[in-house]
Amino acid sequence: MQEKTKQIITEDYERVQAYEKVFGVEMPKMGPDGSIAGLPAPFPRVVNGVERSGYRITELGRLAAWTGIPIQNPILGRNSGEETYQESIAMYKVAEELNIDLFHFVHSEATRHIDPLDGADLIEQSRGKGGITPAGERQFIELGGGANHPLRINATGDTPHLSIINSLIAGFDGTDIGPVIHVHFGGRGIHDYKTKVSNGYKALQICAENNIFVQTDSHKHLNNIGGTDGMALAMCLLAEGLAIHAGLPSALSGIQMNVGGINLLADLAVMRAFRQLMWSEFLIVVPETFQNPPADLIAEQAHFARMAISAKLGGANFYRPKAAENVGIPTGASMAKAIWATQNVFENTAFYEIEDPAIGRRQAEIVTEALAVLASTFGLSRELSPEEIGPDFWSKYGDEELIDIIVAAGKKGILDAPRAAAWDLKRGVKTHRGKDGIRRYIPGYGPVDVPVDKMSYTAEKVIVEDEKPISKKEKILLATVGADAHVVGINVIREAFEQAGYEVIYLRGMNLPETVAEVAAETKADVIGVSNLLGLGLTLFPRVERRLKELGIRDNVVLMAGGRIAEKEEEHTLIEQKIKNEGTDFLGVESFFGPGTDPQEVIRWVEERMNERGK
Repeated sequence: MQEKTKQIITEDYERVQAYEKVFGVEMPKMGPDGSIAGLPAPFPRVVNGVERSGYRITELGRLAAWTGIPIQNPILGRNSGEETYQESIAMYKVAEELNIDLFHFVHSEATRHIDPLDGADLIEQSRGKGGITPAGERQFIELGGGANHPLRINATGDTPHLSIINSLIAGFDGTDIGPVIHVHFGGRGIHDYKTKVSNGYKALQICAENNIFVQTDSHKHLNNIGGTDGMALAMCLLAEGLAIHAGLPSALSGIQMNVGGINLLADLAVMRAFRQLMWSEFLIVVPETFQNPPADLIAEQAHFARMAISAKLGGANFYRPKAAENVGIPTGASMAKAIWATQNVFENTAFYEIEDPAIGRRQAEIVTEALAVLASTFGLSRELSPEEIGPDFWSKYGDEELIDIIVAAGKKGILDAPRAAAWDLKRGVKTHRGKDGIRRYIPGYGPVDVPVDKMSYTAEKVIVEDEKPISKKEKILLATVGADAHVVGINVIREAFEQAGYEVIYLRGMNLPETVAEVAAETKADVIGVSNLLGLGLTLFPRVERRLKELGIRDNVVLMAGGRIAEKEEEHTLIEQKIKNEGTDFLGVESFFGPGTDPQEVIRWVEERMNERGK
């Protein structure tokens, strides 16, 4: 009957129409009598000659559990359906040669993280970047995408429920949502935290009613911004609580997590901790990338091989192969190499059930921490036991009540991470990655209202520098521009400038270039630093300079940029060479700092410019 799906469309019809207008795709229509037309039937149904259903992915996950060989979940999506399909052929060819099925993650465009009603301007100026477009998804299916290998897409950010309606129309078997971590810490979009969680819940309801496979939440994203394994597990469990309320079966739910490859016992411990408490049937494992990749890409690929071993020995259902040579959206050929190499590791690594006291100790630490965070989130005066966490526990709370509890815990600082990128949430925790490769809290900097004796704190000596008073007269304005949710790098730069004594005005993620220039004029900033990791700088950075000139203040400020200058792997070297030969004038900035730049190099460059201006 799709009653919940139709109700969601009716309640948010203005945004459904905005999605159609902004992305150029046909969406369901509401008639004068409130009826909904143009909504396809739930899965399973035949789309382009193939019976699609989230249960195709379920079958693959269960095959992995039976064989002990994880199903590979490569990520590849280009701007158009045609380009995505042509790039995918190389992946599909090597899968056929290896006689394996893939679970293809078709990376969707960054603008999908934005509300199409309130953020239309931001979407338009970032058009067609960061992966396949909604129109491209439909074209990709028509060309034959997903005929043999089930597909999933991104559906995070402000309005994931709209992206999922589009994916149902297109014929995708699965999606990722992440109403807690992706929404809480992703920095994506323009909505307040509660609206984001509520929209994530709507997305789960649509998936449940239409038999769409869901990557329900992700340990990976919290891990990437300095969070701990226990905190991430607690957040994933909260997302599962919402999924259970939505009516999603565990057979259509998976949790994503990182493995680091630098400590096998720690990787196995976190996978076992998740297995112990999670309700979802499937574990989707993602390799953690080097923060500072070695110059020798063979060494980097060896690192990915270590993580593939962790995934196999930990019993992952799905694993994302990583193309070592890619700097942006990878080519199909580079992903094909990664798939071949990963399968070789899977099939030629003997399986052992490793039992070591260190695994059990670390697993207990993670579980204890997660349960303590949950107890504080729900305001419980008693400890929770692992056996309590399940459908009966979540059913004690109403839908809206559970959403309000999650939002309140986030705002209070119970749910927290050092480099969280949300807007209205307190962030007071600090963590340290120890010599054993495990990230723990620094004493005195744990989450709010969670008992200290239940959390894992580092025993290593860590010096936390006091916040430096402002000692420099210059103001620094920092912001990402375009529909870019990546804020970790710019946070590193922000922290470095603050420690150097500068006053920093930080606009966080997703800003129009013109807005950055206007804030610079209003605050009388001396230096502007803009960032984009999606290859949008070619068009967006010059717009900052253009608006500065219109405001008559271009000569008053130093303008620099950072991030990744090319979206696609094959374009990156060409543009890097152009910068080397011609400088950065064509970007409208005075200097460009790419990935891996030492923050002190940026500060030295700014100080030199300030000295030149002073003279």
